[in-house]
Amino acid sequence: MRRHHNCGLSDLKKLDVTAKKVMALNHVRSVRSILSTKDAVNVACQRTFATGKAKKGGKGGAAADGPKASSLSKEVKASTVVGGNILKEGTDPKILPDSEYPDWLWHLLDKRPALSELRRKDISTLPYEDLKRFVKLDNRARIKENNSLMAKN
Repeated sequence: MRRHHNCGLSDLKKLDVTAKKVMALNHVRSVRSILSTKDAVNVACQRTFATGKAKKGGKGGAAADGPKASSLSKEVKASTVVGGNILKEGTDPKILPDSEYPDWLWHLLDKRPALSELRRKDISTLPYEDLKRFVKLDNRARIKENNSLMAKN
Protein backbone atom coordinates (compact mmCIF):
# COMPACT_ATOMS: atom_id res chain seq x y z
CA MET A 1 0.00 0.00 0.00
CA ARG A 2 1.25 3.39 -0.95
CA ARG A 3 1.46 6.13 1.64
CA HIS A 4 0.65 9.76 0.82
CA HIS A 5 2.58 12.56 2.40
CA ASN A 6 0.76 15.50 3.92
CA CYS A 7 -0.31 17.95 1.22
CA GLY A 8 -0.67 21.63 1.82
CA LEU A 9 -3.84 23.60 1.09
CA SER A 10 -2.38 25.07 -2.11
CA ASP A 11 -1.61 21.55 -3.37
CA LEU A 12 -5.24 20.55 -2.78
CA LYS A 13 -6.46 23.59 -4.68
CA LYS A 14 -4.19 22.72 -7.62
CA LEU A 15 -5.51 19.17 -7.62
CA ASP A 16 -9.08 20.46 -7.42
CA VAL A 17 -8.57 22.78 -10.44
CA THR A 18 -6.90 19.98 -12.38
CA ALA A 19 -9.73 17.59 -11.58
CA LYS A 20 -12.28 20.16 -12.77
CA LYS A 21 -10.40 20.62 -16.04
CA VAL A 22 -10.25 16.87 -16.60
CA MET A 23 -13.97 16.53 -15.88
CA ALA A 24 -14.77 19.35 -18.30
CA LEU A 25 -12.65 17.81 -21.04
CA ASN A 26 -14.28 14.42 -20.52
CA HIS A 27 -17.71 16.03 -20.76
CA VAL A 28 -16.77 17.78 -24.02
CA ARG A 29 -15.45 14.54 -25.46
CA SER A 30 -18.62 12.67 -24.55
CA VAL A 31 -20.82 15.36 -26.11
CA ARG A 32 -18.71 15.36 -29.28
CA SER A 33 -19.01 11.64 -29.62
CA ILE A 34 -22.79 11.76 -29.27
CA LEU A 35 -23.58 14.69 -31.52
CA SER A 36 -22.36 15.50 -34.94
CA THR A 37 -21.67 19.15 -35.69
CA LYS A 38 -24.93 19.56 -37.59
CA ASP A 39 -26.95 18.05 -34.73
CA ALA A 40 -25.24 20.34 -32.22
CA VAL A 41 -26.06 23.40 -34.31
CA ASN A 42 -29.68 22.28 -34.66
CA VAL A 43 -30.02 21.77 -30.91
CA ALA A 44 -28.32 25.07 -30.05
CA CYS A 45 -30.25 27.12 -32.62
CA GLN A 46 -33.68 25.53 -32.26
CA ARG A 47 -36.36 28.21 -31.97
CA THR A 48 -39.41 27.70 -29.84
CA PHE A 49 -42.65 29.62 -30.08
CA ALA A 50 -45.07 30.96 -27.49
CA THR A 51 -46.68 27.56 -27.06
CA GLY A 52 -43.33 26.11 -26.06
CA LYS A 53 -43.35 23.65 -28.94
CA ALA A 54 -40.68 23.65 -31.59
CA LYS A 55 -41.69 24.33 -35.17
CA LYS A 56 -41.71 21.15 -37.20
CA GLY A 57 -41.12 20.67 -40.86
CA GLY A 58 -38.40 21.50 -43.28
CA LYS A 59 -37.97 24.09 -45.97
CA GLY A 60 -41.01 25.10 -47.92
CA GLY A 61 -43.48 24.28 -45.17
CA ALA A 62 -47.04 23.18 -45.55
CA ALA A 63 -49.78 25.08 -47.33
CA ALA A 64 -51.30 26.04 -43.95
CA ASP A 65 -48.11 27.98 -43.06
CA GLY A 66 -48.55 30.42 -45.95
CA PRO A 67 -50.39 33.74 -45.84
CA LYS A 68 -54.07 33.33 -45.17
CA ALA A 69 -56.69 34.94 -47.34
CA SER A 70 -58.41 37.82 -45.59
CA SER A 71 -62.06 37.32 -44.76
CA LEU A 72 -62.65 41.09 -44.47
CA SER A 73 -64.43 42.92 -47.24
CA LYS A 74 -62.76 45.72 -49.17
CA GLU A 75 -65.25 48.21 -47.71
CA VAL A 76 -64.21 47.35 -44.14
CA LYS A 77 -60.51 47.55 -45.04
CA ALA A 78 -61.00 50.98 -46.61
CA SER A 79 -62.93 52.46 -43.68
CA THR A 80 -61.17 51.05 -40.59
CA VAL A 81 -57.66 50.59 -39.26
CA VAL A 82 -57.61 46.78 -39.20
CA GLY A 83 -55.71 45.57 -36.12
CA GLY A 84 -55.63 49.06 -34.58
CA ASN A 85 -57.64 48.04 -31.52
CA ILE A 86 -55.29 47.29 -28.62
CA LEU A 87 -57.99 46.67 -26.03
CA LYS A 88 -59.53 43.30 -25.25
CA GLU A 89 -62.99 44.61 -25.97
CA GLY A 90 -63.82 47.20 -28.56
CA THR A 91 -63.60 47.71 -32.29
CA ASP A 92 -60.96 48.87 -34.70
CA PRO A 93 -60.89 52.68 -35.11
CA LYS A 94 -62.50 54.25 -38.17
CA ILE A 95 -60.36 56.12 -40.70
CA LEU A 96 -61.24 59.81 -40.57
CA PRO A 97 -60.96 62.35 -43.39
CA ASP A 98 -57.56 64.09 -43.68
CA SER A 99 -58.97 67.35 -42.31
CA GLU A 100 -59.71 65.64 -38.95
CA TYR A 101 -56.01 64.91 -38.27
CA PRO A 102 -53.51 67.52 -36.94
CA ASP A 103 -51.19 69.27 -39.41
CA TRP A 104 -47.97 68.02 -37.76
CA LEU A 105 -48.96 64.43 -38.55
CA TRP A 106 -48.43 64.97 -42.28
CA HIS A 107 -44.83 66.19 -41.75
CA LEU A 108 -43.54 63.22 -39.73
CA LEU A 109 -42.10 61.48 -42.78
CA ASP A 110 -40.56 64.57 -44.39
CA LYS A 111 -36.85 64.27 -45.19
CA ARG A 112 -34.66 66.12 -42.72
CA PRO A 113 -31.21 67.44 -43.68
CA ALA A 114 -28.13 65.39 -42.85
CA LEU A 115 -25.24 66.74 -40.78
CA SER A 116 -23.03 67.26 -43.83
CA GLU A 117 -25.76 69.33 -45.48
CA LEU A 118 -26.29 71.40 -42.32
CA ARG A 119 -22.53 72.06 -42.01
CA ARG A 120 -22.49 73.55 -45.52
CA LYS A 121 -25.15 76.11 -44.61
CA ASP A 122 -24.70 79.32 -42.63
CA ILE A 123 -25.65 78.55 -39.02
CA SER A 124 -27.07 82.02 -38.40
CA THR A 125 -29.68 81.58 -41.13
CA LEU A 126 -30.89 78.10 -40.10
CA PRO A 127 -34.46 77.75 -38.81
CA TYR A 128 -34.81 76.76 -35.16
CA GLU A 129 -35.69 73.10 -35.89
CA ASP A 130 -32.69 72.69 -38.21
CA LEU A 131 -30.43 74.41 -35.66
CA LYS A 132 -31.57 71.97 -32.96
CA ARG A 133 -30.91 69.08 -35.33
CA PHE A 134 -27.47 70.45 -36.20
CA VAL A 135 -26.46 70.71 -32.52
CA LYS A 136 -27.72 67.18 -31.80
CA LEU A 137 -25.99 65.59 -34.80
CA ASP A 138 -22.77 67.57 -34.28
CA ASN A 139 -22.59 66.50 -30.61
CA ARG A 140 -23.22 62.89 -31.58
CA ALA A 141 -20.45 63.02 -34.22
CA ARG A 142 -17.97 64.56 -31.75
CA ILE A 143 -18.76 61.94 -29.11
CA LYS A 144 -18.23 59.13 -31.63
CA GLU A 145 -14.93 60.68 -32.74
CA ASN A 146 -13.72 61.03 -29.14
CA ASN A 147 -14.75 57.46 -28.35
CA SER A 148 -12.86 56.10 -31.35
CA LEU A 149 -9.75 58.08 -30.37
CA MET A 150 -9.94 56.82 -26.79
CA ALA A 151 -10.38 53.24 -27.98
CA LYS A 152 -7.20 53.43 -30.06
CA ASN A 153 -5.10 54.63 -27.10
